[in-house]
Amino acid sequence: MPIDAAEAVAAEPRSTPISWDHKDVQLYHLGLGAGTAPGRPDDATDPDELRYTLESRLHVLPSFATVAGAGLAMAGGLAAPGIDVDLAAVLHGGQSVRLHRPIPVQGKAVQTSKVAAVYDKGKAAVLVLRTEAADDDGPLWTNDAQIFVRGEGGFGGERGPSQRLATPEREPDRVVERPVRADQALLYRLSGDWNPLHADPEFAKLAGFERPILHGLCTYGMTLKAVADTLLDGEVARISSYSTRFAGIVFPGETLRIRMWAGDGRVQVQVTAAERDDAPVLADTLVEHS
Repeated sequence: MPIDAAEAVAAEPRSTPISWDHKDVQLYHLGLGAGTAPGRPDDATDPDELRYTLESRLHVLPSFATVAGAGLAMAGGLAAPGIDVDLAAVLHGGQSVRLHRPIPVQGKAVQTSKVAAVYDKGKAAVLVLRTEAADDDGPLWTNDAQIFVRGEGGFGGERGPSQRLATPEREPDRVVERPVRADQALLYRLSGDWNPLHADPEFAKLAGFERPILHGLCTYGMTLKAVADTLLDGEVARISSYSTRFAGIVFPGETLRIRMWAGDGRVQVQVTAAERDDAPVLADTLVEHS
């Protein structure tokens, strides 16, 4: 069997030094559409946006943890002992990040990657690829990527926990829309995800899509920014964790419709594609904050 669950989970973690500076953070934020305020695409001087784009005011959106060090941790996890899969059968099913403290604008850290779990979903296996980053002052973040591998289930393993969130039985507290620029995937991929699925029309058609699609982690970052700006006064340091399940695709040029339900120290979120009759994009999405 291409996946040996016991060997994969027992394998020694892989450690890699990573570093970043303000340019990496600014490029990531720009790839999420930062720089212009909603409804004012011709104005790049909004003070609330400058905190994402101007080095003298910069703070770091917590989802930057998914691309720090060029986002190579996931690829390393798929190369772990006991894992031998066809990348064409791999789907990014979900993502979570837990912050141990705010991410500095410039830093060096050691990123440690391992397969934390392998679950048997019947027709697919789910790998939980965990990356933890720490610097000289201690832990920075923990990332978990849930990776579906089609055709590799049925080996008798545990099904794993259910992460479904019931939709609140009331109207959302806030609904905002965020446009995805036509060139946004081309900019976002410069942060480390060079998959041609997001840029090459011919490759996208071979993969079964009419045209290139947006990176799921770009939608992930755009959504967190919208929550921070809408309900947390842009204070990204208040965010302690963020998790989602990727439920559908987004095409550049579309509009994200983001529904938010605020609670005690948490915001539940649903994201849909406005132009496609609210087709699901992100589900079971939760932001925890102070």
